[in-house]
Amino acid sequence: MAGHAGMSVKVHPSFVRIAHWINAAAIIIMIGSGWHIYNNHPIFEWLTFPRWATLGGDPEITYKLNKDVGFGNALLWHFAAMWVFFLNGTAALIYGAATGRLRRMWFPISWSGFWGDFINAARFRLSHDDPTIYNAVQRVSYVGVVAAALLVFVSGLAIWKPVQFQFVTAIFWDFQGARLAHFIGMAGIVLFLIVHVALALLVPSTIKAMITGSVRVKAKHDAAMPAAGE
Repeated sequence: MAGHAGMSVKVHPSFVRIAHWINAAAIIIMIGSGWHIYNNHPIFEWLTFPRWATLGGDPEITYKLNKDVGFGNALLWHFAAMWVFFLNGTAALIYGAATGRLRRMWFPISWSGFWGDFINAARFRLSHDDPTIYNAVQRVSYVGVVAAALLVFVSGLAIWKPVQFQFVTAIFWDFQGARLAHFIGMAGIVLFLIVHVALALLVPSTIKAMITGSVRVKAKHDAAMPAAGE
């Protein structure tokens, strides 16, 4: 049975794991506080977010205490998480580029491979024999969420300082255009989270790898498996 004993393979170094969970917390805070801010001045009258999904305090209680419906609290949470996400995310991208991790694990992207993996995931048949190699759905989602994050950041600057960053606001036509772009970027990040969590649940070993850094694989894969975390 020695051939089935397997061995522990390093998938994610400590820096990647720490950055991942910091980003996860920052994104959740930004989404919750952002939804509270959005509810204060909705872009679409037919769309508001439930109070339990927002961050900033109960509007009625907060108003009684501070004469504010939680908008100010939500802004504080939003900006705090924004800077954490920006600094941590930038450091993670620099690390990934400098070590070759991004090139090795995110590229190349095959669209035929993407559709094949997407269909397998939809059928709950997505295989993940090699934890050091991302499937096509993962690669597309990671590149996509970086693009969405850049859109959110740039449009956020236009919303935050529309006068000081007039040239940025002009990219989106006007302030309301920047708000719409910000909303679309947020929707893209939420979609990424849904896909990301769904894939992690389909392949639980990926969750373990992001917590401990290593997973056990069958011995027959040992010789061919690169140490992606190195």
